[in-house]
Amino acid sequence: MAHTKYIFVTGGVTSSLGKGIISASLAKLLQARGFSVTIQKLDPYINIDPGTLNPYEHGECYVTEDGAETDLDLGHYERFLNKFTSQSNNVTTGRIYQSVINKERRGDFLGKTVQIIPHITDEIKRRIKLLGTKNRFDFVITEIGGTVGDIESLPYIESVRQLKWELGKDALNIHLTLVPYLNASGELKTKPTQHSVKMLLETGVQPDILVLRTEHPLTKDIRKKVALFCNVDINSVIESIDVSTIYEVPILMKKEKLDETVLLKLGLQSKLQPELKAWKDFLKRLSNPIRTVRIGLVGKYVELADAYKSIIESFVHAGAVNRVKVELELVHSEKLTMDNYVDELKGLDGILIAPGFGPRGIEGKIYAAKFARENNIPFLGICLGMQCAVIEFARNVMNLQDANSTEMKRTSSVPVIDIMEEQKKVTDKGGTMRLGAYPCRLKKKTNAHEAYQRNTIQERHRHRYEFNNNYLEDFEKAGMIATGINPETGLVEIVEIPKHKWFVGVQFHPEYKSTVLNPHPIFVNFVKATLS
Repeated sequence: MAHTKYIFVTGGVTSSLGKGIISASLAKLLQARGFSVTIQKLDPYINIDPGTLNPYEHGECYVTEDGAETDLDLGHYERFLNKFTSQSNNVTTGRIYQSVINKERRGDFLGKTVQIIPHITDEIKRRIKLLGTKNRFDFVITEIGGTVGDIESLPYIESVRQLKWELGKDALNIHLTLVPYLNASGELKTKPTQHSVKMLLETGVQPDILVLRTEHPLTKDIRKKVALFCNVDINSVIESIDVSTIYEVPILMKKEKLDETVLLKLGLQSKLQPELKAWKDFLKRLSNPIRTVRIGLVGKYVELADAYKSIIESFVHAGAVNRVKVELELVHSEKLTMDNYVDELKGLDGILIAPGFGPRGIEGKIYAAKFARENNIPFLGICLGMQCAVIEFARNVMNLQDANSTEMKRTSSVPVIDIMEEQKKVTDKGGTMRLGAYPCRLKKKTNAHEAYQRNTIQERHRHRYEFNNNYLEDFEKAGMIATGINPETGLVEIVEIPKHKWFVGVQFHPEYKSTVLNPHPIFVNFVKATLS
């Protein structure tokens, strides 16, 4: 292709309609047609990145291979496209303003008054086009966070208006809205969509394609009505009906000819048809499980499932591989006590202790690790989950009663988990953890090596504390061994209990790299272990 094509995905009426899933589904269809595609997310909040945001407010913080702390939608992008994202794929208002202010401080603007237009919008446009010019993708799909009409989104919408004008036939806008169903009248109502498009038009942006979220099928008359009042042709009114799993959306969008409509409007042709054979095979396995397993996900943010989005999706992938339905029991670690943890956890086929930070709910996680170890239940601990398993083993097997992490108890006389040396002088909280992919060397004849079938792996991290190697020899004598080591620093990345049925703790985050077409081997083997 001569020029990179830019597709902007905006949303109206309400948040959480699924702009990220629509963006990823379109990208998947274009990729299946042979085009190179990437997706970026522009978030209108002033935080530099989601790394310091409360999971209750924002869901999980997703980490890329190059160490960017990003919005959870980037996880969807990677899971659908099976391609890594990077620092450039997530931009916040905070980062935009930080960049412009830094330029002003350096004197780059030569005394000019720095304003939203053109300086902020120019920086937004530069970030949008950066992926296309730097990596020469055929398509760059840009998802604008929030909804049209939000004050904080206005500079992004203005940037879209300018880019559509500047890029001409190389750019288009897809607007996602809601068509609610009123039970009282038994009708689908298009007025919210009309008002949303009107608001978008007031900013100077005419949507080229409308994607309508709905609980009920859209009639031809409804499509005609929306097309007439929103200045789009009827073939550009796309139905996005509720489905049982997000992984059905690419198939639905193919049926609705979203990719064909995009190519037509951009004046492009494709010799390939998006067959999506591997994707359909995955859906077939997912919808036809042979049996069900119950796995407890123990964490302190379980009221909001999005806080563990990548973990939940990793179980979907691993379940399909094993032809089982994984029923996740979300267990609040703060509610697990010495008196009730046995009753709360009994009957589970497996236990996963989730990552997290801070002392709240930590003892409950330790009880969960104890229950899994003592009852020979397949166990996976991720990041803090691994550290809790280490603390539990030290206390109850090695009889080190004061064993703890210095994150939880600075004065612990047995700091089996301690702050990393390079983190001791860090004072800023944002973007300063050990982030991104690091190598790990595996020991043979272990659960980890059996899962990966490799001697060396690369996995993503997000932590400040580590296993204290001063205690490694004592742990291995007692029966918990290090089966994965960072070859450069000696950091313990994986611990296992060989005498246990399947007990693995990992310092890294395997959930970040699990995709539909490449389910993560640790999750696959963990689920497999729960079957026997």
